[in-house]
Amino acid sequence: MTPETQAAADLRSALEQERQDLEQQLGDLGVGADSAELTYDANFADSSQVTAERGENEALIATLTESLTAVQAAVARMDDGTYGVCERCGGPITDARLEAMPTATRCINCASLN
Repeated sequence: MTPETQAAADLRSALEQERQDLEQQLGDLGVGADSAELTYDANFADSSQVTAERGENEALIATLTESLTAVQAAVARMDDGTYGVCERCGGPITDARLEAMPTATRCINCASLN
């Protein structure tokens, strides 16, 4: 196996592990097919505590879902051969950037334009 092939396999493995971790976290929060329903403590002193906890959970769920979507998209790009190609300019995304941010969709130059 060439170093490039090994690096790609390592990135795929890391992305697959991240996907599993995110799905588990979402499941623990009551999102997904195999998840338990979220429950809130009936002994909370007031409804503002319940509202605050729900708000925090909803924000966390949104963040985890966004991360999961990015990971799934990166794996799909690996499958279709477009992984590591900048979606804006079509140039290569450096290995260092992909190692630091495996879900990157833009090269560092294009990312800095946003």
